[in-house]
Amino acid sequence: MNAPVKSKLLKGATGDWEMVIGLEVHAQVTSNSKLFSGASTEFGGAPNAHVSLVDTAMPGMLPVINEECVRQAVRTGLGLNAKINLKSTFDRKNYFYPDLPQGYQISQFKSPVVGEGEVVIDLENGETVSVGIERLHLEQDAGKLLHDQHPSSSYVDLNRSGVALMEIVSKPDMRSADEAKAYVSKLRSILRYLGTCDGDMEKGNLRADVNVSVRKPGAPFGTRCEIKNVNSIRFIGQAIEYEARRQIDIIEDGGQIDQETRLFDPNKGETRSMRSKEEAHDYRYFPDPDLLPLEFSQSFVDELKSALPELPDQKKARFIGDFSLSPYDAGVLVAERESAAFYEAVLAALADRKRDGKLAANWVINELFGRLNQESKDIATSPVSAAQLGAIVDLIGEATISGKIAKDLFEIVWTEGGDPRALVESRGMKQVTDMGAIEKAVDEIIAANPDKAEQARAKPQLMGWFVGQVMKASGGKVNPQAVNDLLKSKLGL
Repeated sequence: MNAPVKSKLLKGATGDWEMVIGLEVHAQVTSNSKLFSGASTEFGGAPNAHVSLVDTAMPGMLPVINEECVRQAVRTGLGLNAKINLKSTFDRKNYFYPDLPQGYQISQFKSPVVGEGEVVIDLENGETVSVGIERLHLEQDAGKLLHDQHPSSSYVDLNRSGVALMEIVSKPDMRSADEAKAYVSKLRSILRYLGTCDGDMEKGNLRADVNVSVRKPGAPFGTRCEIKNVNSIRFIGQAIEYEARRQIDIIEDGGQIDQETRLFDPNKGETRSMRSKEEAHDYRYFPDPDLLPLEFSQSFVDELKSALPELPDQKKARFIGDFSLSPYDAGVLVAERESAAFYEAVLAALADRKRDGKLAANWVINELFGRLNQESKDIATSPVSAAQLGAIVDLIGEATISGKIAKDLFEIVWTEGGDPRALVESRGMKQVTDMGAIEKAVDEIIAANPDKAEQARAKPQLMGWFVGQVMKASGGKVNPQAVNDLLKSKLGL
């Protein structure tokens, strides 16, 4: 076992403590119909508008497996580098809740469709952590209680009842809130690349049960508490930080942790007790008598594997290898499928990808993303298209315009639109490449500042002032490198 990184330890009155975190992520499967019925999964319908007789558990109604949901589960397992089980079984998980018409949930217990895998996460400090996946199983969602429709009653909406979920269970491999947040971000990114879940946490399509315990470094695992249904990455981080501190305080005061289920209150930033934690035997799992074991062939798996898209880690490695991007820049570009697609569309618009691929990444990350964030826009609504940004990068790469002019050009395209090349021509924005004109400007600046010229000869780093003056005099239209070379020659450096 790796020694804990010092910075991840929490300080307590009795010394350092280590968090142990595992996550159960419930991801709604991208499918037009539910796991065991033909009812629609469309979001936002009127209450109980997307409900079949199977979803309401009418007598004699039998579940029929949705093959597309099985495909999506297998594709997700492949994306998580996980073992695909060619035979799995469905079980009934028995518990009473008003929005669960059957009185049980069809899930998978001992034999899930997907076994062990892993997700590799990159932290902001440059550290890489491998988080083990314990299993992925298919199960049906429950309905939803509406508490705000009547002063003394709760209403039941069964639109979500029977919707297919993938429960992705991690191993307790995370040791900080940052690791847990990075894990959920990476997992959501993989699901979106695969198209197996849209990852929309606001709609409840991706939510996490967070298991937290604390221990002295190197000691056995402590008693864990489970925080249910956290639906934002930021809240996951806050819930973990609060819960770990709560447990440390209890233990250091001489108490002990009760294994329980808790809820996170985002308004107060704290967790509170919900119920004592059930063990697996409390659910009285048994094989679902209405469903045969789920079996498929290796060729079925191989066919799905061959059609998988390029995933974030593969894309990141390619960007680093082909365009000499830093791991950080490549990571930013591949974090969201839309960002990576935009960057690749910019690359497609370049005349020389090898020469300008890194420059294009800088422009996408710094100029475009920076401006989108500033104006609260997303990449789908960017006023500057990938083709336009590619044209701007091309103009810099071929030395038609300088970096400074490019920023002015970007501003024009952002606010007014238009073809960057045509704008450069029509507005006289071309970089001056006439060496005679550049030399004249350099001579004039040196002649007007003899004292600074002497200082620059003694301290070559002061030459930057002259470069700035020449750029200013030309309105940023001269090539900075040409100015630099000329100045070195003129000042004898």
